[in-house]
Amino acid sequence: MPRYKLTIEYDGTGLVGWQRQDNGPSVQAHLEEAVRRLSGEEREVVGAGRTDSGVHATGQVGHVDLNREWRTDQIRDGLNFWLRDAAAPVVVLSAAPVPDDFHARFSAIGRRYLFRIVDRRPPPVLERDRVMWTPRRLDVGAMHAAAQLLIGRHDFSTFRAAECQASSPVKTLDRLDVLRVGDEVHVLAAARSFLHHQVRNMVGTLRLVGDGRWTADRVARALAACDRRQGGPTAPPSGLYLTGVVYPPLNPAADSGRDAGASGHQ
Repeated sequence: MPRYKLTIEYDGTGLVGWQRQDNGPSVQAHLEEAVRRLSGEEREVVGAGRTDSGVHATGQVGHVDLNREWRTDQIRDGLNFWLRDAAAPVVVLSAAPVPDDFHARFSAIGRRYLFRIVDRRPPPVLERDRVMWTPRRLDVGAMHAAAQLLIGRHDFSTFRAAECQASSPVKTLDRLDVLRVGDEVHVLAAARSFLHHQVRNMVGTLRLVGDGRWTADRVARALAACDRRQGGPTAPPSGLYLTGVVYPPLNPAADSGRDAGASGHQ
């Protein structure tokens, strides 16, 4: 049974998150319905990560098994036709054949997130549901310096949601950069995996540094406390984007004979 990797973009506003739920529309439900309409098959679309309600993605990854081989442009364009027909805020950027042992979640060796903050006096209108807003200009240099204290392997209990189901609070954070882009502050985070709300909790803490209410030393003490009560507030989901999922190189032989006529998207 051929397996296909899907790269997916979505606006999480109004969605209950990635995972199919009974209390509202989800990314997974939209995709699975599009798969059913395209192929006539009831198939699960497995995602690389379960983004929360209101969180966006420009590079989410999923996989789906189909009964027969398809050209990848047929999968991409066919799914997008049915997603558009359902007015779903979801689009498939590309489809690619992958080996049977590829798993969107368990094969991933890295995940990348972007958090966007608008720090100006007037509130955003066009980007209202796509950024976090603060009316005070933030000290990006101080935020970046404090962020570097979080790099590496630590017990991140201070930045872990109470409902997190991870077996251990210990994670290795590979990157946490803070930079200014016009009227926005961007926080870029990269790791193999993250705890539930880890990025949003780190951003909420770093915002206190940018406001001048916290020092870098206090961030270090909060991390060492391993206590969620010692951290800053949870930043809203509207500013968070899953921008990419990293996988080991795939065996080129797995693609042979299965992508004829494809658009070249991988």
